[in-house]
Amino acid sequence: MRHHNNTRKFGRDKTQKRALLNSLAINLIVREKIKTTEPKAKELRPFIEKLVTSAKKGDMATRRVVAAKLSNKGKEVKKLFDVIAPKYKDVKGGYTRVLKLGARKSDGAKMAIIEFV
Repeated sequence: MRHHNNTRKFGRDKTQKRALLNSLAINLIVREKIKTTEPKAKELRPFIEKLVTSAKKGDMATRRVVAAKLSNKGKEVKKLFDVIAPKYKDVKGGYTRVLKLGARKSDGAKMAIIEFV
């Protein structure tokens, strides 16, 4: 039984799910707004918000931890620390918003846009 297991699996194992969230987070950092399915957007939200909260510290140890979580993508980590995190230095949380769209025409999946506020 799945009591208190409230994370989504997306039909993937642990490493594939981590890679999916990694890819979505990197795309969100680069584009600052992405369109994806609603469950993926809802699962990405806490992942990216923890990264932004960590990036607000700005020290080298935190930079290395965030880089490890983002698969050592140098440009994206630099943008997160130098551009995105300073915008939210006085904000305690809620850096992203999920806007619900209609269903996708091909398979009827609920779509959403996730973006930085």
